[in-house]
Amino acid sequence: MGRGAASAGTAPRVRAAELGDASDVARLLGELGYPCSRDEAAERITLVRHDPRQHLLLAEIDGEACGLVALYSLYSVVHGSELARITALVVTAACQHQGVGRRLLREVELISRRNGVARIEVTSNARRTDAHAFYRQCGYADSSLRFLKALGD
Repeated sequence: MGRGAASAGTAPRVRAAELGDASDVARLLGELGYPCSRDEAAERITLVRHDPRQHLLLAEIDGEACGLVALYSLYSVVHGSELARITALVVTAACQHQGVGRRLLREVELISRRNGVARIEVTSNARRTDAHAFYRQCGYADSSLRFLKALGD
């Protein structure tokens, strides 16, 4: 699919990613900084589609994929309730500031409420200050620091 800007006034449509969306998913993950091949994206879509605790959604404007969000839910022992975690959110540069990111967040919030989730968390690289401002504008509050240790290799 193309990468052009959306038509003025066209609302984004959000739907579950399908196997045929693998090229778009790979492109969007690459834009987020996590490149993968079409085949790797297809494998990820398949895994998510078979896991009821995960959702991978695409946003489209005029039939063109312009955004993606991945959501995972789990039981939080600390909070004693279901927790949802946004593990990826990206909107193409050409479609930013058109409501795509907000539409994706609204959809994962609806899914989360429907599934009895009490809270949603999202992590964002410290360098992504524009993303931090976006999350704050959407009602997400600064929270804990996140620490990471890579295992393997």
